[in-house]
Order: sequence, then C-alpha cells, then structure tokens
Amino acid sequence: MKKFIGYFILILGAISMLLPFIYMFSLSFMTDKQIFSGGVSFLPEPFTIQNYEYVVSNVDIFKYFFNSMFVAIATTIGQVIISAMAGYAFARFEFKCKEFLFILILVSMMIPPQVNIVPLFFIMKQFHWIDTYWALIVPGLFGGFGVFMMRQWFKSMPDDMESSAKIDGCNVFEVFYKIALPLAMPAVATLAIFTFITTWNSFMWPLIVTNSDAMRTLPLGLANFKGSFREITDWGALTAYSVICCIPVIGVFLLGRKYFINDILGGGIKE
Repeated sequence: MKKFIGYFILILGAISMLLPFIYMFSLSFMTDKQIFSGGVSFLPEPFTIQNYEYVVSNVDIFKYFFNSMFVAIATTIGQVIISAMAGYAFARFEFKCKEFLFILILVSMMIPPQVNIVPLFFIMKQFHWIDTYWALIVPGLFGGFGVFMMRQWFKSMPDDMESSAKIDGCNVFEVFYKIALPLAMPAVATLAIFTFITTWNSFMWPLIVTNSDAMRTLPLGLANFKGSFREITDWGALTAYSVICCIPVIGVFLLGRKYFINDILGGGIKE
C-alpha cells in the first residue's frame, strides 16, 4: 500500500510539472482564434505551423540560437574543466592555505550573484569586452558550486587505482585525466547539465553586457519579441518561440540523464 501511494504521488507530481509544457507545445500549433476561444484544449484544430513560420520570418532566431548555444557550450566546457581540476587539487593535494581557500569558495556560494554584477561589468568594460562573447562566457567559467561538488566527489573516491597508476609511472596529470576524471563522469555530467541550463536561461547578465542585436541570446530575443505592455502580444508565436528555447535544454538533460541519475543515487564511489 505504501509503495502504491508513493508511486501515485510521484506520478501526480510528474503530471503537474509536465502539463504546462505539454499545453505550451500544443498552443504553439494553434491559431489565435482557437487560443482565445475559451476553455482549455490540448488538440490544435486546425493544426498549423504558421506560428513557427512567423517566428522564423520576423525574428533573427538562428542568430539568437547560435549565440545561446555557443555561449552555453563554451561556458559549460570551461567550467567543467576548471572545476574538475580545482576540485581534484582540493581533494588530493596538500598546499598552503588549502582550508582557507576552500572556505572562501564556500563563502562565494552564499553571495547573491546580483551583488557581483556592477564590479563584473566594470571589469568587462576595462577589458573592452562589452558586447562580445568574452563578456558572455568568461564570468561563467568560474563557480564555487562546481569546485565544491567535484571536490566532494573526488574525496569519496578510493585512491587505490590512483596509487597503482603512480607506481606504473603515470604523472599527476595522467592520473587525473586517465583515472580520476573517467570515474567522476556522473559528477561531470551533472555539473555540465546544471551549467548548461543556467547559462542557457541567463537573462540579466547578457542584458547588461550586450548592446547590439547581433549579440543577443534567445532569452533576450524572447523578451523583445513579447514587446511592451502597450503592444498586442502574439501568443501563438510567443509559445512557438518558447518551445524553441526549451528544446536544447530538454535534449541536454536527456543525453546526460543516465549519469545524472547515477550521481544522485550513488553519490560517489565506495571501496
């Protein structure tokens, strides 16, 4: 009975979270007349792709999509590499002020990101990076959460295989990328998913450091596409735009879900 109740609650929760996305997907294939006809309908009648055609023809969606994809992929790769190397160093090496530096990293996680916007903006301005990919990518390469998560994972790993590799003649870097990093793939995939989604959905920072339409990302394009409160919003086209924004995020999660679930369930490698 307890198992049945548990599954029922999980199914109910899944439906409640999926229903808005399913309805948004359905609305993207409806005409404005059907959307405002009254009531809730999940079946487009008639089925039309005019909303997607309108988005493609009236918005530089491919440029926005490329900007978002390029920034998200570059930020994800950079943060995973930096966090993995830093986390491995904190977990396996002994050096001066190690605990103090790690505490500083933990403290940085407690500071709201909005606090850093002004100093980061002036740093980007001094480097002449405003309205460039550098400003969109570089600040996202460093994150306390990634270092903390990778450090905890590496600390949970037994060092038997690493010791054997050192005996066989591997140097520190070879031990890291041949032994430790492959074993940490669940943590790496989890960090990559979180970083990609966070970067993809970022709105405030791209809004501040970009000026030209050529550097806009999809969230900025979505905000401009909606228009001001004085304008009439094309809700069908807006939902079509939203669907396009969601597809990469869903795809990344589906690709990494196996490692992500293993990380959540396993929590590390035990001896």
